[in-house]
Amino acid sequence: MLKVAVVEREPITYGERLKGKEAILAVLARAADDSQFLAQLADNPTEALSGYYTLSQEELAALVSGDIKKIEEWVGKLDKRHATWLWCRLSQEKW
Repeated sequence: MLKVAVVEREPITYGERLKGKEAILAVLARAADDSQFLAQLADNPTEALSGYYTLSQEELAALVSGDIKKIEEWVGKLDKRHATWLWCRLSQEKW
Protein backbone atom coordinates (compact mmCIF):
# COMPACT_ATOMS: atom_id res chain seq x y z
CA MET A 1 0.00 0.00 0.00
CA LEU A 2 1.34 3.41 -0.96
CA LYS A 3 1.52 5.75 2.02
CA VAL A 4 1.85 9.51 1.90
CA ALA A 5 2.24 11.52 5.08
CA VAL A 6 -0.31 14.27 5.62
CA VAL A 7 0.84 17.20 7.72
CA GLU A 8 -1.65 19.05 9.94
CA ARG A 9 -2.00 22.74 9.09
CA GLU A 10 -4.23 25.80 9.49
CA PRO A 11 -7.58 25.86 7.66
CA ILE A 12 -7.22 26.50 3.93
CA THR A 13 -8.24 29.93 2.67
CA TYR A 14 -10.37 30.48 -0.42
CA GLY A 15 -7.31 31.67 -2.35
CA GLU A 16 -5.35 28.57 -1.41
CA ARG A 17 -8.28 26.36 -2.41
CA LEU A 18 -8.48 28.09 -5.79
CA LYS A 19 -4.74 27.60 -6.36
CA GLY A 20 -5.05 23.96 -5.35
CA LYS A 21 -8.00 23.40 -7.68
CA GLU A 22 -6.12 25.01 -10.58
CA ALA A 23 -3.01 22.94 -9.84
CA ILE A 24 -4.99 19.69 -9.62
CA LEU A 25 -6.68 20.40 -12.96
CA ALA A 26 -3.31 21.36 -14.48
CA VAL A 27 -1.79 18.03 -13.39
CA LEU A 28 -4.74 16.06 -14.73
CA ALA A 29 -4.76 17.95 -18.05
CA ARG A 30 -1.02 17.48 -18.46
CA ALA A 31 -1.34 13.75 -17.74
CA ALA A 32 -4.03 13.50 -20.43
CA ASP A 33 -1.97 15.41 -23.03
CA ASP A 34 1.62 14.36 -22.25
CA SER A 35 2.32 10.61 -22.40
CA GLN A 36 5.81 11.05 -20.90
CA PHE A 37 4.36 12.86 -17.88
CA LEU A 38 1.68 10.17 -17.56
CA ALA A 39 4.40 7.48 -17.58
CA GLN A 40 6.39 9.41 -14.96
CA LEU A 41 3.28 9.68 -12.78
CA ALA A 42 2.84 5.93 -13.06
CA ASP A 43 6.48 5.16 -12.23
CA ASN A 44 7.20 7.80 -9.59
CA PRO A 45 4.24 10.09 -8.85
CA THR A 46 5.97 11.88 -5.99
CA GLU A 47 8.84 12.94 -8.25
CA ALA A 48 6.49 13.80 -11.13
CA LEU A 49 4.51 16.12 -8.86
CA SER A 50 7.52 17.69 -7.13
CA GLY A 51 7.26 20.89 -9.21
CA TYR A 52 3.65 21.57 -8.26
CA TYR A 53 4.39 23.68 -5.17
CA THR A 54 0.86 24.99 -4.67
CA LEU A 55 -0.54 21.51 -4.00
CA SER A 56 -1.17 20.75 -0.34
CA GLN A 57 -0.02 17.46 1.18
CA GLU A 58 -3.62 16.24 1.08
CA GLU A 59 -3.97 17.16 -2.60
CA LEU A 60 -0.69 15.41 -3.42
CA ALA A 61 -1.81 12.32 -1.54
CA ALA A 62 -5.12 12.24 -3.44
CA LEU A 63 -3.34 12.58 -6.80
CA VAL A 64 -0.71 9.97 -5.92
CA SER A 65 -3.31 7.46 -4.75
CA GLY A 66 -5.87 8.21 -7.48
CA ASP A 67 -8.57 9.25 -5.00
CA ILE A 68 -11.23 10.35 -7.49
CA LYS A 69 -13.87 10.90 -4.83
CA LYS A 70 -11.71 13.36 -2.86
CA ILE A 71 -10.51 15.18 -5.99
CA GLU A 72 -14.06 15.58 -7.26
CA GLU A 73 -15.05 17.04 -3.88
CA TRP A 74 -12.49 19.77 -4.50
CA VAL A 75 -12.82 20.43 -8.23
CA GLY A 76 -16.25 19.09 -9.18
CA LYS A 77 -17.16 16.26 -11.51
CA LEU A 78 -14.24 15.39 -13.78
CA ASP A 79 -14.70 14.96 -17.50
CA LYS A 80 -13.18 11.97 -19.28
CA ARG A 81 -10.02 13.90 -20.23
CA HIS A 82 -9.23 15.03 -16.70
CA ALA A 83 -9.93 11.56 -15.27
CA THR A 84 -7.30 9.87 -17.50
CA TRP A 85 -4.54 9.76 -14.88
CA LEU A 86 -6.88 8.73 -12.08
CA TRP A 87 -8.25 5.78 -14.06
CA CYS A 88 -4.70 4.77 -15.00
CA ARG A 89 -3.66 4.98 -11.36
CA LEU A 90 -6.58 2.93 -10.16
CA SER A 91 -5.90 0.25 -12.77
CA GLN A 92 -2.33 -0.20 -11.46
CA GLU A 93 -1.87 -2.74 -8.73
CA LYS A 94 0.41 -0.65 -6.52
CA TRP A 95 -1.68 -0.79 -3.38
